[in-house]
Amino acid sequence: MYDKFIPLTKKEMDEQGIVQFDFIYITGDAYVDHPSFGAAIVTRLIEAMGFTVGIISQPDWRTDRDFRKFGVPKYAFLVTSGNIDSMVAHYTAAKRKRSDDAYTAGGKAGKRPDRAVIVYCQKLREYFDDVPIAIGGLEASLRRFAHYDYWDDAVRPSVLADSGADLLMYGMGEHQIQELCRRLAAGENIREIHDIRGTCYMTEPVNTPLGAVQCPSFEQVRDNKKEYAKATKIQYDWQDEVYGRTIIQRHGNMMLVQNLPAKSLTTKELDYIYSLPYTRRYHPTYESEGGVPGIEEVRFSITHNRGCFGYCNFCSIALHQGRRVTVRSEESVLTEAERITKMPDFKGYIHDVGGPTANFRHTSCEKQLKNGLCMGKKCLAPTPCPALKADHKEYLAMLRKIRKIKGIKRVFIRSGIRYDYLMADKDDEFMRELIKYHVSGQLKVAPEHCSAVVLDKMGKPHIEAYKSFQKRFYEITKSIDKEQYLVPYLMSSHPGSTLNEAIDLALFLRDNKIRPEQVQDFYPTPGTISTCMFYTELDPYTMEKIYVPKTAEEKSMQRALLQYFKPQNKETVLAALKKAKRFDLIGSSPKCLVEDNTKKNNKGGERNWQKKKSSPQKKVQKNHRKKG
Repeated sequence: MYDKFIPLTKKEMDEQGIVQFDFIYITGDAYVDHPSFGAAIVTRLIEAMGFTVGIISQPDWRTDRDFRKFGVPKYAFLVTSGNIDSMVAHYTAAKRKRSDDAYTAGGKAGKRPDRAVIVYCQKLREYFDDVPIAIGGLEASLRRFAHYDYWDDAVRPSVLADSGADLLMYGMGEHQIQELCRRLAAGENIREIHDIRGTCYMTEPVNTPLGAVQCPSFEQVRDNKKEYAKATKIQYDWQDEVYGRTIIQRHGNMMLVQNLPAKSLTTKELDYIYSLPYTRRYHPTYESEGGVPGIEEVRFSITHNRGCFGYCNFCSIALHQGRRVTVRSEESVLTEAERITKMPDFKGYIHDVGGPTANFRHTSCEKQLKNGLCMGKKCLAPTPCPALKADHKEYLAMLRKIRKIKGIKRVFIRSGIRYDYLMADKDDEFMRELIKYHVSGQLKVAPEHCSAVVLDKMGKPHIEAYKSFQKRFYEITKSIDKEQYLVPYLMSSHPGSTLNEAIDLALFLRDNKIRPEQVQDFYPTPGTISTCMFYTELDPYTMEKIYVPKTAEEKSMQRALLQYFKPQNKETVLAALKKAKRFDLIGSSPKCLVEDNTKKNNKGGERNWQKKKSSPQKKVQKNHRKKG
């Protein structure tokens, strides 16, 4: 097991005999040296190239002390907010301040500023003037274009413009950081490095590269929602690493240029990344605070793939990791499993062998390698593409070998399983072994909703796929005499969901005897297609109007309906059913969702409701069905 951390303190810097770091990496997270954390991968890669690198973790932005502790780097500061967007880390979907932070020692909230990338860069400019700054990570990546910001309820410019950084690295970043390090070391000026794939830069319009695809400007998307929707479609359509194009977006008197996406790492390159000497622990300085909670779920987990051709509209993976699936070799994964068994606190349980989607081990069809992924189409939704190649043989063989490693008692799969892809595999051997060996009593899957209207806006398969999977899951579970359950992830208030759709989902849960303990209210995070729908109330691919629940009252109603059985939700559910004129669902019969004890139910309520004209929400729903 490796014990040497990247220097986090001045003492560690001195102990390693470093006078000046080549690069200084600033992160909004506590330092965890595990390959599930971007900071660990990037800094280990820089170190492996022969450069020195120090980490400034969660600097106090109200003073210059932390920023100055290592002095000036020889080549550049590298800045990230951490594993997730700092605003998502700080606020719930209801915009309430979170009381904890899984990526901070002791789980304490408040150790990073709002909009961490911008704040850190502005402080560096204040303290170090024109020292080169490159930004990366999820926050920078998803905010690289002008974007709707849920917390401001406004369109903000590219984070590159706001931060004053010199270069933005989007996506996973390994290719970009390696090329940037080499070229800076060779004496190139960061402000003249404009040709690295997977990067963005600002330039004067006269220097705009030829042949680029231009999307509406920051000013246009800020002032016109149709222009915002058009820009979103352009940004997604041209992200493919095979046929992608340079994308430009004017910001005032400057032009934002996004170069072509970086090439996906090959299997050999991924194997190398995961062979670097991670300690797989948080830095010892956090021990007195109880450690960093964020490592607990991944400490004994293995990532075997990257990318996701599932391409859900509310997910950031397509714009960040990309849709092309790449994988580590079986040998690399088995080596990591062996290494985990030698960790002193390992109890015999591998928590996960997965990734963005656990059961993807190759591209969805063969033509992707040469032609890229189909523009504007999805491999699995609303139904699987005829060209889809669903095959779990390689993944299954690897899991079988991991199970046989000495010291491993059980191997679980806790990252997302695409059940629609699983059901498309004619050989059910993987499903049988998944249920027999890799489920810890509960298998979490994500149908998200039951309404086709909503699922189409989510980019998810229709509910029939989930029903088929559910039926087969319980058949196999019963045949091997196990008591195991499906735990469905569900989302309320996604664009397209009227109150009537939320009621339909409540009825689906009632009929299937599902009582979810947790549900997720739709969270408009930066850069996603669903966030575009939320802001513009338009589908960027059809420009059709979409109903979007936005008021706190309706969002509360939709969320409560998914847990209609909870006593604390009773009044909200009653209000929702009355608003939707669904008096037929109020009462004491088994078909009702909630009982109204305040007064006797209007016996003519259901009949009167049926006679009334459709509500505006119902009209929107009908229009969607006609146009779909």
